[in-house]
Amino acid sequence: MQEKHLYEYAVIRLVPKVEREEFLNVGIIVFSKQGKYLKTLFEVDEKRLRVFCKDLDKDDLCNNLDSFKKICDGNKNGGPIAQLDLPSRFRWLTAVRSSIIQTSRPHPGMTNDLDRTLDRLFTELVL
Repeated sequence: MQEKHLYEYAVIRLVPKVEREEFLNVGIIVFSKQGKYLKTLFEVDEKRLRVFCKDLDKDDLCNNLDSFKKICDGNKNGGPIAQLDLPSRFRWLTAVRSSIIQTSRPHPGMTNDLDRTLDRLFTELVL
């Protein structure tokens, strides 16, 4: 029988005009210390993006979102934050910030399958 893992997740949000506090969910981050797991998925739907914000460059946005993936993966191209331990990387990624890419507060859960949970949350909260 597969072991249950405590996990935390946060939704990655695009907030093009911070002062308006409107956002579009574009990704998800899932972390489990016990499972030694930190992964992210993101997708920027061009049509939804244009309805939400006409003047934002999708390629620039995706490059910035890709830095989340590099940090999750511990990729040396992710800068010094990517070299921290998993809990520190997750806490840094989910820290409150006033920029166009933000995350929700982390939420906890239990799962037998972290990859399947990542996919489920991504489908439910982003797509």
